[in-house]
Parts: sequence; structure tokens; C-alpha cells
Amino acid sequence: MKRLPGLSLILTVTYLLSSCVNDASEKHQEKEQTEIVPDTTTHYPQEIHLANIKQLTNGGDNAEAYFSFDDSMITFQAKVPAWGSKCDQIYYFPFTDGDMKTQMPKMLSENLGRTTCSYFMPGDTSVLYASTRSGSDSCPPEPEKRTDGKYVWPVYADFDIYVANLKGEVIDTLISGPGYDAEATVSPNGDKIVFTSLRSGDLELYVCDIDGSNINQITFGLGYDGGAFFSPDGSKLVFRSSRPETDEDIKVYKDLLVQGLVMPTNMEIYTCNIDGSNLEQITHLGKANWAPFFHPSGKKIIFSSNHAGKRGYEFNLYMINIDGTGLERITFDEIFDAFPMFSYDGKRLVFASNRNNGGTHNTNLFIADWID
Repeated sequence: MKRLPGLSLILTVTYLLSSCVNDASEKHQEKEQTEIVPDTTTHYPQEIHLANIKQLTNGGDNAEAYFSFDDSMITFQAKVPAWGSKCDQIYYFPFTDGDMKTQMPKMLSENLGRTTCSYFMPGDTSVLYASTRSGSDSCPPEPEKRTDGKYVWPVYADFDIYVANLKGEVIDTLISGPGYDAEATVSPNGDKIVFTSLRSGDLELYVCDIDGSNINQITFGLGYDGGAFFSPDGSKLVFRSSRPETDEDIKVYKDLLVQGLVMPTNMEIYTCNIDGSNLEQITHLGKANWAPFFHPSGKKIIFSSNHAGKRGYEFNLYMINIDGTGLERITFDEIFDAFPMFSYDGKRLVFASNRNNGGTHNTNLFIADWID
């Protein structure tokens, strides 16, 4: 579950931290879905690495878009009442041949349970994703708002990892077991999967073969390790981690985890080999640094961070060398840019943003040509 960082103000700018909407808000979002806002803020002058930015969705809450191996499609999660979703569901769309402003993407998750973290399997005829459908067909409840104002997000024990064909038919329960299994992504070589699981009693990373066999735990430090992606050559992983250090922070982390909750207010970017060796912390920025992805060269990492924000909820994309040097800001929106992924050919970047949403809370998907 690659969720937004733990800042209560971010609740107003993205779907990933919102609860299932009621009938009144559904009607409001349906209206927003049909309104076309002029493209006046899709591209900021300082964004010199981006060109020809195109908005792919137009309303609702959309994020975590990832390319197919042939770079012609994306799969993503969304909560758009006009599309029939009451909580996060998985969709795919052939963006090179259509426009989601006029065409509805295909829902793959059948509106059963809550879903997250989809990714194309090799061959582009199926998609993996995590779902709570084994526990209930309904949307699971959101955590109650805390009296101390701190934000927490749930790690649902019913999350298992499934594979569906492009008709939306589940063809395999790929990874399952007691507790949370989610956040799976696929190696560019098509031979391995990395995912986050609570099966050890802590939220750690695991690597397995493409068929879900030969599961090996690769991280062991106390804390929430997640949101992992492979390097272009498939030899390394990049991920974000919140690793409590003080006695108080450790106690808070453990107490929340027993309740099926985490409080990810402090996260940094790490890398390691796919067997877990050579673990290195890349960022030391403070606040929330997350949603990392390797640059096509394998020598840099793009990620989202609020470390420079004055209000706590301004997330932008940054690039950093794999040795932790050369930090560079990539996007300049005033609210939220995250979930970057480079196309397999390295020519495009897809990401989620609150830009150009007409002052609403909509989070949309954008695609841009990448300029090194």
C-alpha cells in the first residue's frame, strides 16, 4: 500500500487518505468528473526535465499509474464515483489509443473490497494487484480520526496479491497468508516480484519468483519497509522506510502495528541488492520522502518529498544520485506531485498531481516526455 505520508492536512488533497464518500460527495465528484478545467497549470516553467505534459484523467482520485512492458498502457488505482468505485479500485487504459476524458478505463478489480498497488505482468496480458476481497466484498472501514490529530493509515490484514487478466477475471491468487501482503512490483526482466508483508510480525520486504514461489525475506530492520521498485537491470531495489530509533518511537510503532496501523510521518529512501545485501540509506532529508523510482540510467532515483515544504503538505518530485549526492528538484506544484514512474524505454514519466484541478481535491494522472 504505497500511501501518502502521515500529515493530516494531506487529507484534503488526495484520495489515498480519504474515506469512502457518502452519497452527497459522490454526486459532487460526479459533477467534477464531467467538468473540463482549462489546462492553465499543467506545466511550470521551472520543470525543465518535463515536456509535452498531458493530463490523462479528469476528476476524482487517481494515483499509482504504472506502464505496461510495451509502454502502450497504464494500470492505476482510482476512486471515481462516476466510474462506479466507492473505494480504491484497479483500472487499466491504453493511453496511446484513447483519452480518459471521453472514454472510461476498464476496471480490473470487479469492485470487490479495497485494492492497491497494481503492476503489469510480463506479456502485458495480466495485472497483479492487492485486494481485501478475501475478507469482504465491501470497502473496509477507515481508521477513526485520532484525538491527538496525528495521521495513521491502515495495513489491512485481508490484503492478498492477485493476478487478473485484462477482462478483470482473477486467474491466480499469487501471494497470500496471514496478515498484510501488498505493494508488489515486477522486475523489468520479468522474473522476480518484490512485495511488503507482515508475515514476520513486522512490515518487511520480500522477493519471490514471478509465479509467487521461492519467497525470501530481504529486510530485517524494525519499521515499515515498502513501496519497492527494481532497478532497470533488475539487480537492485529502491524503497522507502520509516525506521523508529528512540524508545518512544519504537513503542508507538509497535503499539500501532498491533492495531493494524502505521504512522508514516518520517520516511527516507533506501537501496539494496535484490537479496537484501548492500543496504544503504540514500536520503537524510527528514519529513516524508517516499514513492521512489530508478532513473533509466540506474544511477539516479526520482522520489516525492515534502522536506522543503513550509506547510507540511507540499510534495514535489526530486532526483538524487544513488550515492546520495546531487539532489535536484523536478516539479514545482504548490500542493502534491508523487508516484513517478519512467516508461521502460526511458522516454516518458507518468505521475500523480493535484495541479490543474480547479481548486478541488482531485488528484489526476499526468504523462510527460522526459528530458535529461
